[in-house]
Amino acid sequence: MPGKTAEVNPLLASIDDVVIDENGRFKYILCKVYQDGNKEDSKMIARGTRQAEFHADIYDHLDAFLEELGVTCECVGGGKIEHDSIAKTITVFGHSQGYGKADHSITVRLLKEKFPDYNSITWSDD
Repeated sequence: MPGKTAEVNPLLASIDDVVIDENGRFKYILCKVYQDGNKEDSKMIARGTRQAEFHADIYDHLDAFLEELGVTCECVGGGKIEHDSIAKTITVFGHSQGYGKADHSITVRLLKEKFPDYNSITWSDD
């Protein structure tokens, strides 16, 4: 099952599951990362930032970083995130023109693990 073995792979375990901006509305991507071409030993990660004009900008930055570590990255979709760290709410929605719609339910699961004290983390297909 993808993602399960990443717990025992120290390199994959060292990669943050979620890195997003603290506040605002911004694009995000959901990616599968793995080492040495072994797609069975993988995990899903989410990245999002207001700095990116396009979803591909996020991917290019992430891919370059992971390549230096010897990790392969596959973007499986994108969307948008609205994050309010004061109200402790996150909403995931939308899609990427280039990568298609991410499975927002996976993204929300990752966000809930990263932000367990938040009041609301939801997604919609809007």
